Amino acid sequence: MELHDVWFVLIAVLWIGYFFLEGFDFGVGILTKLLARDRAEKRVLINTIGPVWDGNEVWLLTAGGATFAAFPEWYATLFSGFYLPLLIILICLIVRGVAFEYRVKRPEENWQRNWEQAIFWTSLIPALLWGVAFGNIVRGVKIDADMEYVGTFWDLLNPYALLGGLVTLTLFTFHGAVFAALKTVGDIRARARALAFGLGLVTAVLALVFLLWTQVESGGGWSLMAMLVAVVALVGAIGTIRAGREGWSFALSGVTIAAAVAMLFLALFPNVMPSSLNSEWSLTVTNASSSPYTLKIMTWCAAIATPLVLLYQSWTYWVFRKRIGTQHIADAH
Repeated sequence: MELHDVWFVLIAVLWIGYFFLEGFDFGVGILTKLLARDRAEKRVLINTIGPVWDGNEVWLLTAGGATFAAFPEWYATLFSGFYLPLLIILICLIVRGVAFEYRVKRPEENWQRNWEQAIFWTSLIPALLWGVAFGNIVRGVKIDADMEYVGTFWDLLNPYALLGGLVTLTLFTFHGAVFAALKTVGDIRARARALAFGLGLVTAVLALVFLLWTQVESGGGWSLMAMLVAVVALVGAIGTIRAGREGWSFALSGVTIAAAVAMLFLALFPNVMPSSLNSEWSLTVTNASSSPYTLKIMTWCAAIATPLVLLYQSWTYWVFRKRIGTQHIADAH
């Protein structure tokens, strides 16, 4: 396996990690409006992700940086062609981070309600747009012979990509509901389980259609195996949350995300960004990659730094592993 193939796999792993971790905290952000009945329950949900949400976003920064360094042509074409949706995602992530910090800076009801609205919308919009973006990457976009995107924003809003957006939105919300059930106690835990079951059924229908569509148009043997794993894991996650086994359900919903993202990358390979105008103009792991020397240096850096990051983030989750409920929320001053 060449180094550019290795880095394609590593970038896929980074996106799997990002969607697994950021997926549930996007879901929890959405649930602050769908699940919480009062201010105390909103605070419970936000507190379940409070210690970890910013660490989860590190995976996105790393995936973007790795793409820039390992596949500069892919990075340039992607970020120029998808400029508007990626800018919207970036603005949402900035506002979302500010909302988490500023929400409790003042006691006025309107102040806190407005920041909670911001948390909801800045969780929902990226959860939708990431699916649209990856749907277009796998399907192929208008790239010319100079490796430049020549389409428009409206070309990105095609049925396949929009379905991908609905899949990530419902899947992340389901993942978040399972996480909320895993991390809370009392009535909110029971309602999170019930909501997760309903969301899981909707997600299963949408995901099955999207994954089958992907397999028919772009898939092969390996992507078919990943699709089957995703489908079986999702069914298992729905069944275990129905049985009240939140830990197993969360693990299986994570496997669903991992297998679904892996399927998209397997269907994509050896392309990194197919051209819908001419297959010979597609960006591949070969023509979009950096020099072998650059990839070699990156590999050594990743081999040293990645285990340290994983250990630290695992320790963070272990420290904040306990369940919380409204009884743990101090009265507002």
